[in-house]
Amino acid sequence: MSSNMSETVIGNARLVLADGIIQRGWVAMVDGRIAELGEGAAPSGSLDAGGDLLMPGLVELHTDHLEAHVMPRPKVYWDPVAAVVSYDGQLATAGITTVLDSLRVWSEEGAEGVDGQANVLAQAIATARDGHLLRADHFLHLRCEVPMPTVVEEAKQLAGRRDVRLMSLMDHTPGQRQFRDEGKLRDYYRGKSGGKTDAELDVMFARRFAYQQAYAAPNMRDIVALAKTHDVPLASHDDTTEENVADAIKDGIAVAEFPTTMEAAWGLHQAGISILMGAPNVVRGGSHSGNIAAVDLAREGLLDILSSDYVPSSLLMGALQLPRRVPSIDLAAAVRTVTKTPAEAVGLDDRGEIAAGKRADLIRVHVAGDVPVVRSVWREGTRVA
Repeated sequence: MSSNMSETVIGNARLVLADGIIQRGWVAMVDGRIAELGEGAAPSGSLDAGGDLLMPGLVELHTDHLEAHVMPRPKVYWDPVAAVVSYDGQLATAGITTVLDSLRVWSEEGAEGVDGQANVLAQAIATARDGHLLRADHFLHLRCEVPMPTVVEEAKQLAGRRDVRLMSLMDHTPGQRQFRDEGKLRDYYRGKSGGKTDAELDVMFARRFAYQQAYAAPNMRDIVALAKTHDVPLASHDDTTEENVADAIKDGIAVAEFPTTMEAAWGLHQAGISILMGAPNVVRGGSHSGNIAAVDLAREGLLDILSSDYVPSSLLMGALQLPRRVPSIDLAAAVRTVTKTPAEAVGLDDRGEIAAGKRADLIRVHVAGDVPVVRSVWREGTRVA
């Protein structure tokens, strides 16, 4: 191994590779890439990982947690760039080195929150990136609520950006998909910050039913066409029925987010569509909406990708809990659900595993009982946390 000023070597680590574990090994990073790795004692001058896990930086495809930083209290809006920097720091210290920031690409009359702010947030992310303020590598995931009247025009404003890596097709009309039980959706909005009354929800739900009848079908066609024009992978959302699966296959879906039934998951899997579930679902032992548990899908071999969704720290915790909850999944396979597999699903083949030539995005993880702690984070060979 040649001497190089930009070289960093980490030794005395338990290396999590894509297909196995090296119980005591080392990794050398040169000019932002993994140059070498080996088993046993590390070369002299290496950093001592103290026997901790050393694994690829986590890759997150779906998190809307930025919203909590932009609007930390009901009707209180934070400076968007400052919110992005705060959110980015939380992601990095959770071990996430690549993230697709999920932005709501629609506006809804009477909705409190960050609806209609996708352009503002996309620009804030770009400003923070250009100012070298970010620790993680940020891309965009455009969440398109297809029944909303303005969703196509709003998506067109963003779809051509180079940092857009995923577009998802969503329909949260009460009584179907995630919220087949309308009562669960009412509970969600009642419990949300600045929760709505039943009378307000009656008005909102009636409007959503009307929007779905008028706009969902043509908007779905237009969003699918828009994604194909810009060569952006598509995700479905909350697939529930055989009809939902058929639509996903017809639309060329690459990733199915949060299928709600075993029937839908099997259909998606047989079609070769990657299945993404929430890591909070794993950690909590079930879905907060009362739908299928992620570990039940994992036991059937139907879980490909985990997402932190609304709790950044759950991504690492959920992955490390999988082997205990589903003994047929070993540590390497569990870590693939939050590294290599999500990276490949959106065309980021340069990262997601510890292998020569890959990006040197690495995290050192100490595990105390059931709680993992991220000790160090490197992005392209530079320590960022």
